[in-house]
Amino acid sequence: MKNIGNRPTFLLLLILGWLSNVRSDASDHRYKDGDPVPLYANKVGPFHNPSETYRYFDLPFCSPDHVKEKKEALGEVLNGDRLVSAPYKLNFREEIDSSVVCKKKLSKDEVAFFRKAVDKDYYFQMYYDDLPIWGFIGKVDKEGKADPSEYKYFLYKHIQFDILYNKDHVIEISARMDPHSLVDLTEDKEVDAEFMYTVKWKETDTPFEKRMDKYSMSSSLPHHLEIHWFSIINSCVTVLLLTGFLATILMRVLKNDFIK
Repeated sequence: MKNIGNRPTFLLLLILGWLSNVRSDASDHRYKDGDPVPLYANKVGPFHNPSETYRYFDLPFCSPDHVKEKKEALGEVLNGDRLVSAPYKLNFREEIDSSVVCKKKLSKDEVAFFRKAVDKDYYFQMYYDDLPIWGFIGKVDKEGKADPSEYKYFLYKHIQFDILYNKDHVIEISARMDPHSLVDLTEDKEVDAEFMYTVKWKETDTPFEKRMDKYSMSSSLPHHLEIHWFSIINSCVTVLLLTGFLATILMRVLKNDFIK
């Protein structure tokens, strides 16, 4: 009985924590020139099936020697986030031109793994100062090819981060993939890949309080909202059923005690 009684209380506390929008990052989002700004790699998955997601480093990208996991808030857990430290360094207002992240020889299995992901239109998601970033990992060249066996598969190896700032705040970030910097994944053979990134900063008049407006209005981003709300509602219904089940048991126990 003791374990059953603790269970709904714990779940109720989780829901209250979510409703209060508790966050693990207490930063005021203010930075000085050269300050490190948190960048986390989140997940990857097929663009047309947002319910299917995997950890970012499940794909054989360049990874740090020690992957550091972010302590996630409840809202991030319910959102299915898997935040880990990204291999890129985007310090505040520091521009970078074609810096090499790593040089890597992709094995036949890794090439096949990436090719399968590119074929399914895999995208990646990151968070920079709590702002989401999306981008595709590669592209399929189908132009002038009627037979799918003639398609060519490419992995993007150069990413450019375009960041807008207002005084000491980060306002917006986007990722552009260089269409001319590619790794050919078409054949099952080892290939050398040199992953690079570029960072460009530009000032904007958009106030910090309105920086999330763009993301709430955009319709071109992966659509997770309905799925996540369904999951949350499903969890709430489960909690209510468990609470009702517990109340029924308690009522029967109390009734028997009064009879005795």
